Amino acid sequence: MKNMLASLISARRRVLVAALGAALVAPAVLAQAPAPIRIAMIEGLSGPIANTGEAVYRNLVWATERVNARGGVKLPGGNRPLLIERFDSKGQTEEALSALRSAVDRGISIVTQGNSSAAASGLIEAINKHNEREPARQMLFLNYSAVDPALTNEKCSYWHFRFDAHADMRMTALMSVLREDKQLKNIYLIGQDYSFGQAVLREGRSQLAAQRPDIRIVGEELHPMARVKDFLPYAAKIKASGAQAVLTGNWGNDLTLLVKAAREVGFDGTFYTFYGNALGAPAAMGEAGIGKVIAVADWFPNVPTRESEAFYQSFRQRFPNPADDYVHMRMQLMVESLAQAIERAGAAGPVNAATIASQLEKAEVTLAGQTARMRAADHQFQQPLAVAVMDRQGAPGVKFDVEGSGYGFRVIRNLAPQQAEQPHRCNMIRP
Repeated sequence: MKNMLASLISARRRVLVAALGAALVAPAVLAQAPAPIRIAMIEGLSGPIANTGEAVYRNLVWATERVNARGGVKLPGGNRPLLIERFDSKGQTEEALSALRSAVDRGISIVTQGNSSAAASGLIEAINKHNEREPARQMLFLNYSAVDPALTNEKCSYWHFRFDAHADMRMTALMSVLREDKQLKNIYLIGQDYSFGQAVLREGRSQLAAQRPDIRIVGEELHPMARVKDFLPYAAKIKASGAQAVLTGNWGNDLTLLVKAAREVGFDGTFYTFYGNALGAPAAMGEAGIGKVIAVADWFPNVPTRESEAFYQSFRQRFPNPADDYVHMRMQLMVESLAQAIERAGAAGPVNAATIASQLEKAEVTLAGQTARMRAADHQFQQPLAVAVMDRQGAPGVKFDVEGSGYGFRVIRNLAPQQAEQPHRCNMIRP
């Protein structure tokens, strides 16, 4: 009996020692885990444009997963993973600024945003002031979609880097196709009533006057952003104007609802769009969009190369739900550029917003056959652009459809970075 009791006590002691040892080892193991490099994504994740924010999040997560799969960002003190942290701006500039303050409080120094040039403008101004006021906690702003040209011209900032082609660049690409439509005589301009939408209409008027002065603008209209629920009155005016085509920078639900309304009123003209290739627009237009919806982008899934096809199929494997089919090359190149810049900053000395910015100015990256570089003078990414037209999946050049709609986009024009490049009016103030 004594032997049994002694054995039991000994066993219990061994368990206690093992547990104590595990408790002591666990903090040491945790201490060795590299802290992630956190990136604050400030986007509308609720409200009328929530679908665009969630789509961006998928892209950024996929991009960071790729970096982390190869070991993370390589630094002298050890590799560190990238981590996206979500902040909901609710599609409002004031909420975006509130989210920025929350990111500052959490010690995050890299911010990314894109779905609203108005919000981007507010963030640039706030980050400029913050960095001047608190040089020890400076921040970077990586912009993947806010394309008001002023952001890398009059409002350019050392702390802001734009990875999307701005509105004038996109318009130039679209116009390279539009100007060749010799049957087109009447066009209607419509857009969202904020800085980006205004810039699109302004540049549209300018380029039409320069390249196709014979085309008559039969209507021009700005509408509230993300507030119009019924576009039928707008569509009726477009049809009644006699327009043969619509030129619009609308995105998100403002584009989808406009396209649906145009179909309902029987408008059979062409849509020249900045974003007609995603987020419900192809399904909304249906058969009426074949040969009629034209879009411009930095990349399309039907780019006819093996590298591009493998890239797209990899995304669809990661996000197999057709509703999640929204992949943008520029967002992937942005994260690759950031990882490259952090590694180069670390190799040269301390890593902070200023040293990362100094390397990000020199970024040049290639992914899936797409090569792009950052222009140091204004922090505007220089990359290829393409124009594509909607067609049925399975038609020549349309291997992949969009969002399971049965419709995809065939590339009809490619512009090299040198062709898409535009002069700038930036007077960069450097620290």
